[in-house]
Amino acid sequence: MRLNRIVIILSLAFGCGLSSCSLDEQLGSTLTREQADSLIEVPALLVSAYNGLQLPYQDQSNFWALQEMTADEAVAPTRGGDWDDNGVWRALKLHNWTPDHTYISNTFSNILQLQFLASNVLSFKPSAQQAAEARFLRAYAMYTILDGWGQVPFRNPGDTLLNAPKVMNSTEATTYIIGELTEIITALDENVPAYTANKNAARALLMKCYLNKGAFANRQSPTFDAADMQKVIELADAITASGKYSLTNYFDNFAYNNDAISKENIFTQRNGPGFSTVRSGNAVYCHWAPTLHYNQDPSGWNGYATISDFYDKFEATDVRRGGAYPGVTDKSGLKVGFLVGQQVNAAGTLLKDRKGNLLIFTRELKLQETDPNTLEVTGIRVVKYPPDMTNNETKGGNNANNDYVFLRYADVLLMKAEALLRTSKAGDALTIVNDIRAHRKASTWTSIDLDKLIDERGRELYWEGWRREDLIRFGKFLEPWQLKPSDNPKNLLFPIPTKDLAVNKNLKQNDGY
Repeated sequence: MRLNRIVIILSLAFGCGLSSCSLDEQLGSTLTREQADSLIEVPALLVSAYNGLQLPYQDQSNFWALQEMTADEAVAPTRGGDWDDNGVWRALKLHNWTPDHTYISNTFSNILQLQFLASNVLSFKPSAQQAAEARFLRAYAMYTILDGWGQVPFRNPGDTLLNAPKVMNSTEATTYIIGELTEIITALDENVPAYTANKNAARALLMKCYLNKGAFANRQSPTFDAADMQKVIELADAITASGKYSLTNYFDNFAYNNDAISKENIFTQRNGPGFSTVRSGNAVYCHWAPTLHYNQDPSGWNGYATISDFYDKFEATDVRRGGAYPGVTDKSGLKVGFLVGQQVNAAGTLLKDRKGNLLIFTRELKLQETDPNTLEVTGIRVVKYPPDMTNNETKGGNNANNDYVFLRYADVLLMKAEALLRTSKAGDALTIVNDIRAHRKASTWTSIDLDKLIDERGRELYWEGWRREDLIRFGKFLEPWQLKPSDNPKNLLFPIPTKDLAVNKNLKQNDGY
């Protein structure tokens, strides 16, 4: 009974957070605020906030799509009648979205829901540790809104819900997030699992704030203040000094047991069945199902691919390009990384598509595939998370145990290398990048520049949800590339959804929309 009452209160509070009522107003006739406080358990609120990470980040049509489908790493071509969805996927690739684009609008709402869930924890007398974790989750959500839309709706805990949230501009939001993360580091624990907000997660997100600060202020002509770059370097050194991280076998970072075998993952979302501690629902299968063919094991939805120009950035020896993976290839025949050429099952039998043609993934790719004999096989496929094949009842399905990765150590090292390069310390940057490349069995370099570094970030972090942000910071996002023509500077920001403009008068549409 107590749990049901808490759920009812949470549901009402959540609904109020997205509209214009207050908790007191909704419940005032039957329940005082003091009674509500006595019923609501902060740990349950915090779990809800952690669970709020799933939809905006793990779901394939939310922020991941906005970061990767708009960039040079991922594409969802229309295949005959499949994957048309009224052209929403093509709009992302061609950068011709509107304020009513479904996935842009849904993502904006879902991230603001996460922000509310995290902020709501702070209204019910959390401990210092609980408050710090909630503030980290809120900062992560705010950072994402800042990155995508350049203005951040914000309401302090306890503010009346009768008024529309205030809106921070890019500079205000950046300053606020930096202040929040700096303040909570001391309260966050360091010796906790990666799926719990921790000191090094806050440091890594702070690094992203300082690295992108100039890009958030001026996306067409980013600047990089030397003091900000020094902060990036110092934060990276603090993460390294914690002694908790080292470079791991690449695909182990994303495997079903990555919580146990990865030494790189700094912040993740816990997935899989049967967890009684902080955990999420599960949608990590959305990061292999959309790309795999219907007749592969596990079966997929036959959609996502990458472009051949991106695939060609990898050397043949680079382990990040993929290959056999224990526990997957031996059980299903499926390899990880980039899939090109003939596909087989565990017995080595050649797979076929639904028309009986050999399932040979090709380099050729169009945004709209119409040839019925080839449309199921065009495009190089990508498997970043090795499917969880450990449970015959759920293998490859949505009860997979792979924890979803937000922040990891290789990214920290590459951010440090970038900060060094942007402050004329190319030699030190080269040492870091060559160490990563050596671990990935790629050739070492004799020199480094920004063009080589952005390509290296692509090789290391592909399909992890950072590519659009990186391309903007490096001044590459507006350039034409395979399947995308010349561009408009307005696309450096997403439009504020029409429905959100209607309910929050403090939001202003971004230029050009």
